[in-house]
Formats: sequence, C-alpha cells, structure tokens
Amino acid sequence: MTVKQRLAAQAAEVEVYIRERFGARMRERGVPEGLLSAMEYSLMAGGKRLRPCLCLSFAELFGAPRASVMPFAAGFELIHTYSLIHDDLPAMDDDDLRRGRPSNHKVFGEAGAILAGDALLTEAFGCMSRSWPAVAAERVLPALAEAGRAAGAAGMVGGQMLDMEFTARQGVPLAELAHMQALKTGALITASCVCGAILAGAAEDGISRAREYGEAVGAAFQIVDDILDEVGDAATMGKPVGSDREQGKSTYPSLVGLDESRRLAGQRVDAALAAIAAYDGPAADFLRDLARYIVVRVQ
Repeated sequence: MTVKQRLAAQAAEVEVYIRERFGARMRERGVPEGLLSAMEYSLMAGGKRLRPCLCLSFAELFGAPRASVMPFAAGFELIHTYSLIHDDLPAMDDDDLRRGRPSNHKVFGEAGAILAGDALLTEAFGCMSRSWPAVAAERVLPALAEAGRAAGAAGMVGGQMLDMEFTARQGVPLAELAHMQALKTGALITASCVCGAILAGAAEDGISRAREYGEAVGAAFQIVDDILDEVGDAATMGKPVGSDREQGKSTYPSLVGLDESRRLAGQRVDAALAAIAAYDGPAADFLRDLARYIVVRVQ
C-alpha cells in the first residue's frame, strides 16, 4: 500500500473505535442528543486522523499492542476536533467551511459549537484514561500529563492566542511565527508521538527521539498548510483557501516566499527522518513515509 492508503487504513481503525466505543458510551450516560449530535457532526466528519495514527505508530515502534493504546490515541482526535470547532468560530478565524461542509457553528449555532468543543476536550481525557488497565498506570499518568500540557495554555491554546495577536500585525519575525505554530499546531502533534512512546514504556532516549520527530513533523505540517492556503483549492482541502492572506495573517509564504517555504518544510522532514534513523520495522517505515508524504503535496 502507498503511505496515503496506509494512513487511511489506520484512520479507519480509529473511526471504528470512536463510533463504536465513544458514541455508545455517550448515549449510555444520557448525554443530551442535541449536544451529542453537534459533537459527532465534527468528530465523524472525516479527516486524516494524523494525531491518533502517530500515537499508535510510536507505541507500535516501541513494542506496545495497538489495541491497548487505541483509547489514548482516539483522545487526541477529540482534542483536535474541539480545537477545529473553536477555531472556526466568529470570534476566532470566522470560517464557514470545514472538511468540505458547513462549520459546526453554522449548523448548531455559536453556543452549540462552543459546548460541543468544551465537551470533546473534557471527554478526551476520560477516553485517554481508559488505556488503563491494559497499560500500566505509571505509564498512563505521565502520558496524560504530556497531553494536558500540549493542549493547554503553554501549548495549543497559547498558540491560538498568539495567532490572534499576530493577525493583522505587520512585521512578525519568522522566529515568532515558528514559535506560535509550534504551540498551536506542533504541540499536539508532538505529544501524540511522545505519548505513544511513553505508553509503550520506551526508554528516555526513545521518548526524546519521538519528541524530535514530532516537533519536526509538526513544523513541516504547518509550513505545508501555509503553502496550501496559497496554492491549494477549497475542493481538495475541504476548507476556504486564501483566508490567511485576507485576514492579514503572517505565514511562511508571506514572510519568505513559496520556494523558501518548500525548502524549509523539506528541511524539517529531514530532521524527522534523522530522529528515527536507528529504528527498523513496519512502524518505522510508516513514520518515515508519512514524514516524506507531508511535503510531497506541495512539491
């Protein structure tokens, strides 16, 4: 299979778990149907399921059964989906389209979208905790702490705040843009890799390698996203293109141009490949192919 097909196959595993386990539990607990509909509208809208796949792959790389880590991996998708719902709100990026259909707030209203995002974020940690007892508590607890840091004020939320502060601000230095993106996008991607390694009981060197890979892939992913906002099309991306420019946001292409942006994305991928160069096996091969695939889309 191609890396795209392998990613789709792994994403399908995650979707089965979310549909059969997460949705069923919500109904058993009596979650209001209107809230659950809003949650599932965005959660089951497709997507690459990149973060769960990274968590599962790093767990497999260090010898953990994928099934034992699946609840934790799925939790990353809940966090990611919450962030997309809130990012699209009028007070944030004010986007009307997500994954090829109307954004959550266009269907369920702003209050419904806010509550759906709040619920997904909160439920994510309950979902992650269900990795115990299949995974020992002394591994689950540090992984939960890692995920919480990545999603919180010094991670994704802090990055979103910086993104808003930078909007329409002239002369944002490239280093500040890179830092903002490392928080807003990179932190959760990195945590997905690191948590997979932690849950598998990897040694400190393995956890460090997972972190290096995640940071590099996260940076490459966001640079490519910046490029695609300039040269992509809405039908392929499932969301508006050109919105960064219209909102006056600083991006890699706006600061250094398309060609240099492509070079920098490739440089980040090289760093990701170097981080896991010592590892062999199907999981390592998939992680290498995935890193390369990120930049192929804009070459």
